[in-house]
Amino acid sequence: MPVEVILPKVDMDMATGRISAWLAEEGATVKKGDVLFEIETDKAAMEIDAPASGILRNVTGKEGVDIPVGQAVAWIYEEGEAVADAPASAPAEAVAEASAKAEAPAPVETAAPVAAAPAATAEASSGVRASPLARRLAKEAGLDLSAIAGSGPKGRIVKADVEAAGRNGGAQAVADAPAATTVPVAPQAMSDDAVLKLFEEGSYELIPHDGMRKTIARRLVEAKSTIPHFYLTLDCEIDALLALRKQLNDAAPMVKTREGEKQAYKLSVNDMVIKAHARALAMVPDANVSWTENAMVKHRHADVGVAVSIPGGLITPIIRRADEKTLSAISNEMKDLAARARSRKLKAEEYQGGNTAVSNLGMFGIKDFAAVINPPHATILAVGAGESRAVVKDGAVKVATVMSVTLSTDHRAVDGALGAELLAAFKQVIEHPMAMLV
Repeated sequence: MPVEVILPKVDMDMATGRISAWLAEEGATVKKGDVLFEIETDKAAMEIDAPASGILRNVTGKEGVDIPVGQAVAWIYEEGEAVADAPASAPAEAVAEASAKAEAPAPVETAAPVAAAPAATAEASSGVRASPLARRLAKEAGLDLSAIAGSGPKGRIVKADVEAAGRNGGAQAVADAPAATTVPVAPQAMSDDAVLKLFEEGSYELIPHDGMRKTIARRLVEAKSTIPHFYLTLDCEIDALLALRKQLNDAAPMVKTREGEKQAYKLSVNDMVIKAHARALAMVPDANVSWTENAMVKHRHADVGVAVSIPGGLITPIIRRADEKTLSAISNEMKDLAARARSRKLKAEEYQGGNTAVSNLGMFGIKDFAAVINPPHATILAVGAGESRAVVKDGAVKVATVMSVTLSTDHRAVDGALGAELLAAFKQVIEHPMAMLV
């Protein structure tokens, strides 16, 4: 039997992917582990290996076309095995369901509102957006699709919605459908047509959203809608940090590379902020957590995500175990991650997960701002520009370089007092930077 080569899910938010280039041709002999093709996701480009050894046949996945996750794009035959037309891949409804699941946010168990229940069968509800699997399950359960709220893309009803309706009584069996009831409806965003009607025709151009922008928008809405944000701001004097940074950079040894000699490292203020935040989390371990409905996830290390701006959006590569790494190691790793992020060459594990994050807009002259938490993180540190300000010391006004930082916390996991303790620890480290060297 030939072995399917499928388009894999390499990103938690991935619903479809594009093959940017086939690296093996039809009829080529491949070995298990050989790179077959490269795919583009919303955030990165990844090489996909052959799942078996044999001859590559029936290449159906086209370059540059959106392909649902889980769909077969080619088959690998054994030597001498008869080749027929492309074998049937996974059932279409399963692929559609996988795609819908990948795009849909996790359903809320109690969020299946009751709508007016017309006396129509699930099969006859052809005007309702639903996946093939959801239609079949609704039909088997005798549920009315038009009475179920969809959580998939554009309100599409998916398997989880039908199951939730059956568990929670969110949709009644057709035979028992009660008279129409009035149900409060959550406010909806303005439709595209409603927005465009506000502007004079011809006074604008429409630029379609790409996959990354859609993913960012969905995750931001999810984060602000489901996470109770709490904000704490304080000022840090960074003259000692700037002096130490200069001293360390001046002392950096020269190393030989393919391009010639260069400094072994060149520290930035952001590198030192990453280290200080990681060290602060080690000092206040109760704040190094993630929220789940059943338990608090208390992390043993500080994996710090760092927001990197890339064309069309942003991505947050992660410095793993930043609390244990030297400043030079953090600096060199951050430069490598940022460069590969901008060329969309990050691996999924390099930007998924993490315990916290740092977002620095100081280089743009921003004094202070509040960042949105990126689940499953419980905190994110927003860093402003270092600037000369007048401060009072020992009853006298002096000039110091001051940097404002704002900590956003998930109040379910890190409340005000704990967040204040974490931010105080960060201030202690950033204002006494020699502690980062021990």
